[in-house]
Amino acid sequence: MTASLRENCADILCIGAQKASTSWLHHVLNAHPRTYSFPDSEPVTSTTKEAHFWDWNHKRGADWYRALLLPDDDPTRLSMDFTPEYSMMSERDIAECKELNPTARVIYVLRDPLARAISALRMHILWRSGNAAESELEIAFDDALLSLIETARIAEMSSYMANYLRWAKQYDDILVLNYEDIVAAPLRVMRQIYQHVGLSVDHMPPVARAEFDKRMQKRIWASTPYPVRADVLYFLHGMLWPKRQAAERFFKMTFKEYEDVLRAAI
Repeated sequence: MTASLRENCADILCIGAQKASTSWLHHVLNAHPRTYSFPDSEPVTSTTKEAHFWDWNHKRGADWYRALLLPDDDPTRLSMDFTPEYSMMSERDIAECKELNPTARVIYVLRDPLARAISALRMHILWRSGNAAESELEIAFDDALLSLIETARIAEMSSYMANYLRWAKQYDDILVLNYEDIVAAPLRVMRQIYQHVGLSVDHMPPVARAEFDKRMQKRIWASTPYPVRADVLYFLHGMLWPKRQAAERFFKMTFKEYEDVLRAAI
């Protein structure tokens, strides 16, 4: 099977959210021999997980995207693109995504907006500071924070309902997950994901299943826990409360992480 005969560039798309365990999900899913991760091509992609086609690399064209995701040994393997920024794509870009990936299986992981925002801000501060140690920085309420909130697109990334509705116009079977369920019952959620993409945990070859079990125990990326001032927490809590309420009502799920976050500020 050649690239021109493949139905999709990406067979499995994970559209976010950022800091919602997408790296771990990708790592565990990639234990299956029928899945495929493209080679690292830093700085074009920077990882084997995120192609960043519609934000960083769109100018490279669809042929570049197709070639990047084409499995080099077996074109029937399921190619994956886990780019959290895709959740914020425009309707026009999502329509193009549908043209390039007409039967892709889409996964959208949601996380409590406050907890996710804090983790994202810590990640951005880590990048900006050149990997400063935890003791060297504190997240305070100042002009730099407001700029960082905008740069990190905290509001847009947390607009789960609006993001989903744009994607649902093109894809009618999006698997929506709660990060807190991943933490509480990782194996159950991974079975759900495997089923969604047409794979099976129980029918993996023994070597692959052993690797799957090993990867289930890993934690891929944890943000440096820079201290966060209480006024920052309360500001973000107020800013993101409507986002949480809308998501809980629409998706019929409950987020509890924010309670522990605020309790720590007391």
